[in-house]
Amino acid sequence: MTRDTSKRKSRRWLIRSSLSATMALLGCVPEAAYADEGGVSYWLPGRFGSLAAVPGVPGWSMAAVYYHTSVSASGATAASREIQIGRFPATVNTSLNLHLNAQGDLVLLNPTYTFATPVLGGQLAIGVTGLFGRSSADLSGTLTAALGPLVITRTGTIADSITSVGDLYPQATLKWNAGVHNFMTYVTGDIPVGAYSPTRLANLGIGHAAIDGGGGYTYFNPQTGLEFSAVAGLTYNFKNNDTQYQNGIDFHFDWGMSQFLSKQVFVGFVGYGYQQLTDDSGAHPILGGFRSRVFGIGPQLGYLFPVGDMQGYLNLKAYGEFAAENRPAGWNTWLTFSISPMAPASTVAPTRRIVTK
Repeated sequence: MTRDTSKRKSRRWLIRSSLSATMALLGCVPEAAYADEGGVSYWLPGRFGSLAAVPGVPGWSMAAVYYHTSVSASGATAASREIQIGRFPATVNTSLNLHLNAQGDLVLLNPTYTFATPVLGGQLAIGVTGLFGRSSADLSGTLTAALGPLVITRTGTIADSITSVGDLYPQATLKWNAGVHNFMTYVTGDIPVGAYSPTRLANLGIGHAAIDGGGGYTYFNPQTGLEFSAVAGLTYNFKNNDTQYQNGIDFHFDWGMSQFLSKQVFVGFVGYGYQQLTDDSGAHPILGGFRSRVFGIGPQLGYLFPVGDMQGYLNLKAYGEFAAENRPAGWNTWLTFSISPMAPASTVAPTRRIVTK
């Protein structure tokens, strides 16, 4: 074999290797949003809101929530949707300029039963939330791969959508009342039975189990109609067996404040903070621990009305997100309709949790 022939074969091998790496990263086969690696967490910020810790009225209640979200991301957050560990040679240097856009339109149903018999001096309620709807995402951008003197540039777009059901989220709460002060503790989690595939860009399930617990406080003065609530919790994520990826521990803080203008109408503000505390494991080396963070704030409006001998409730709230890190950010809205046993006529507002997932 001549030296020229050997050089030509080496050059062809370099080209094939670089093209293979480029095509893999740009998604000739769409890669998964690997848990928090893709900026997707179990906890949905905004899950709790006003009157979160106020004890409920015993009996069955049902809440239906329409949730819309529109987010975008670039840099490592977008690249994480494409990168799979070991997918391209370590000797290939890459530069990614990617942009992710995603939308979700979901309906969440939450039946809950509140017990009349006290437990540890408080009021116990158990329920489960299921969801269905549509999720869509598109990823576009340019990747430059270099191997020695050879440089390959590729531009591409991936689009994906799914309409199906999501995971199940059981929850138990225990609440106590002491005048205008109300306290709660809760435990919830994720049962990963929703539509999920590690080769999809858009999913409705997260592909792994999770457990979450925390506590909250509500100040509510029926005489003045002034209310403030705050709920904080921690999430432990189990390993995604399809990807061998595991999220770190997450901290979240939801709050709401409102002023009742009458017995039926209140206005106010809502907000949340979300911060990952420990590193993910199983991440691609260029992502590191990939800890995610986001904050949100916005207005809310609520309206109470009778439905026969039951109580109906409508709430509209919206969040604009900011200070996001390693997580898509944008805005989201929640429209909640719930029906529950009628609260005592002497109260200004219903003695139950207003906002639920």
